[in-house]
Amino acid sequence: MDVLINIFVGLHVIGIAALLGGFLFQMKAMGEGTARMLPGMLHGALTMLVTGVLLVGFREMDGGSVNNLKIAVKLAILVVILGLVYVKRDEEAVSSKVLGAVGALTMANIFIAVLWV
Repeated sequence: MDVLINIFVGLHVIGIAALLGGFLFQMKAMGEGTARMLPGMLHGALTMLVTGVLLVGFREMDGGSVNNLKIAVKLAILVVILGLVYVKRDEEAVSSKVLGAVGALTMANIFIAVLWV
């Protein structure tokens, strides 16, 4: 079970990298007013959602405990991120405030995962 959990943690990190990488790639375009949501950002957020839910299930199947409040906060943040990215995915230019919110929420989700014990 540990190998399976580690594989899905790796996939979860890849999803985070896709989402945060897409945001960082668009930072220059934010200043020019031509930023957009990249397809990789949506795929990264969906990867985070699927692997995160599976990781919680694997942890509980393995007999471990899960901090349900932490998971609920992370899930709520991810749902907001997914909503923003999904709704704005087809627009030619996205407001820098919306893209900044996606980046800030992604970083908040990372810090919650790392710092909330």
